[in-house]
Amino acid sequence: MLRFSNAFSIIIFIAIISFYSCEKDDINSISEPLIDEQPISEIVQDTVFTDAELSKILEEELKFLELEEHSARGAIVDISGMDIVKTNPKKVYVHYMPWFQSKDFDGYWGQHWTMSNQNPEIQDQNGKREIASYYYPIIGPYSSGDPDLQEYHLLLMKLAGIDGVIFDWYGTKDIYDYELIKKSTETFIDNLEDLGLQFSIMYEDRVVKQVSEQPISIEAIKAAQEDFKYINDEYFSSSEYLKYNDKNMLFIFGPNFLTTEREWDLVFDIFPTENHPSFLTLWGSSGQVGPNATGEFLWVDKDHLLAHEHYYNTLQSENLITVGSSYPGFKSFYRQGGWTEGINDWTIDFNQGQTFVETLNYTHHEQSDFIQIITWNDFGEGTMIEPTQEFGFMYLQLLQQYTGVSYSGKHLQIILDLYHTRKEYKDIAEVQYLLNRCYKYIKRGKLWRAKKIIKAIRRFLKEIKKLNKE
Repeated sequence: MLRFSNAFSIIIFIAIISFYSCEKDDINSISEPLIDEQPISEIVQDTVFTDAELSKILEEELKFLELEEHSARGAIVDISGMDIVKTNPKKVYVHYMPWFQSKDFDGYWGQHWTMSNQNPEIQDQNGKREIASYYYPIIGPYSSGDPDLQEYHLLLMKLAGIDGVIFDWYGTKDIYDYELIKKSTETFIDNLEDLGLQFSIMYEDRVVKQVSEQPISIEAIKAAQEDFKYINDEYFSSSEYLKYNDKNMLFIFGPNFLTTEREWDLVFDIFPTENHPSFLTLWGSSGQVGPNATGEFLWVDKDHLLAHEHYYNTLQSENLITVGSSYPGFKSFYRQGGWTEGINDWTIDFNQGQTFVETLNYTHHEQSDFIQIITWNDFGEGTMIEPTQEFGFMYLQLLQQYTGVSYSGKHLQIILDLYHTRKEYKDIAEVQYLLNRCYKYIKRGKLWRAKKIIKAIRRFLKEIKKLNKE
């Protein structure tokens, strides 16, 4: 249990007196692109808080923490979910890759940062690591299992008006990194439920072929049945599992291996009749599944908007669920990274954000049942909308305008500051407790209170490390 003593409070305020005004707040310029394709022009500046204002906030929060330890007084009443008002009723989900590992969190660099020939241990003069992508996360390469990373990603999603996550998922068998992906996916669920973000699974059926080829093989249909039973037992029970028309939504990136209606009839036998999911295949593939399919989704394609047009024209007369797709561009690193499978040498230009705008604004999206953003973080194919060094918050700000939330880039910056502060003071328990309070304030919509606490920590507590060593 954390002990907040008078001695700790004295240390804090000695630090305030000793290092008064030693750190000035940075003023960040964040561009505000317009969804109607006007030039990016508006500059949002950070607020500068006085030392007196921040020291007062810090003193209050420390007192609250001390009260929390001994009673309920001062505690922030935790709430279920995080209410975000959107003026656009269209539901928006992001395709998410939970497949990254980092040396600082996992003890090694995972293959999706390295591919066959990249080494994140190599850094340039600015500290930028060599990773398997043409683009670089604004926070650097990370681990999907890191709770700080999950907090950062999911809070950004909420402030952008995103309604949920569609996880790329490779089954339950311990081959390649598939077991790691499953475990990583499951570490998100409590956090998703806490923020009121929905989630769904997109299954890759090519894994059943790979499983059937292992030394201890499992027949392909049986492997798929076991995976779907796991989904039914472990994921469908979540309060935030994505439903549409009262049915659980299940996606498949294919099918690529089980390609007959008979095979899928056998796979779907594992679902209780009352729990039969709504099943969406990749565009043009629902016929291979037969009546088990309730819809299709479009993926990024070299034909770009021509693919959108053909997708909608094909599905209009088939009474299937339609999923609008939006993406920022496409530039695969697979060939450069030495991966032979999945190479695509075509590109779709990012066009300073306009590709994302035109795919979000595509006329027929009005007819779609919901939107899938392709993707949140596929750095290998260059379809990520999470903040990067190259694009900053641009894609999330465009999405904020599309969804009609009341937030902007300056609010996204608070979430980024929360992440950086967690990492900078990761070994100081008192700071982490203050940041836990920030998270709860953000959930309640009190972002400026959280901002002030973070500013106070960064201005006054950085010398605690020195004081603790003395």
